[in-house]
Amino acid sequence: MPLTFRPLTAKRWPDLVDLFGPERGANSGCWCMWPRLARSEWNALGKDGRKRRFAAIVKKGPPPGLLAYEDGKAIGWVAVGPRISVARFNQGRTSKPTDGAGDPDPDKTYAISCFYTRTGHRKQGLMEELAKAATEHARKQGAEAIEACAIEPDKPLQWGEGFVGLATVFRRLGFDEVARRSPKRPLMRLDFRV
Repeated sequence: MPLTFRPLTAKRWPDLVDLFGPERGANSGCWCMWPRLARSEWNALGKDGRKRRFAAIVKKGPPPGLLAYEDGKAIGWVAVGPRISVARFNQGRTSKPTDGAGDPDPDKTYAISCFYTRTGHRKQGLMEELAKAATEHARKQGAEAIEACAIEPDKPLQWGEGFVGLATVFRRLGFDEVARRSPKRPLMRLDFRV
């Protein structure tokens, strides 16, 4: 069955709730707020508060990511948008912007900060398809570049660790490593200006 990718709009919010699980909220009740908030605010909001906050982001727009659909059902999610819209990604030690000569403007750089795949659809290449769709979305929005701070594990991943994406996936898509501030977390970039 071919996949389709659609921006997460308020109209599609019920599809995301179904994907994440109304009570579960994806991984640990995150509701895709982990990359957007400081740890203290994330903890203070709690699962229901994070859900409400993300619903408000979706309602306000622009869409904070893309849903992958198979046969009309959402089976995957990728958070993609301007890196300035994901505070923890933008300010984090491993993922903060580089400041080299010739780097893209951080205000015109997008970030892929999160993936989520429905049970039963994992380990089938969906992450790569979502990353491709996110990359094309960023290009169409006028981004100069797109970045991800993926994980490069040295052992099998534990539950939930792969939500930031796998370095091998981004390498296959042509992303280059531009910084490594942690042994397992390369900051990777695809520059649209070249």
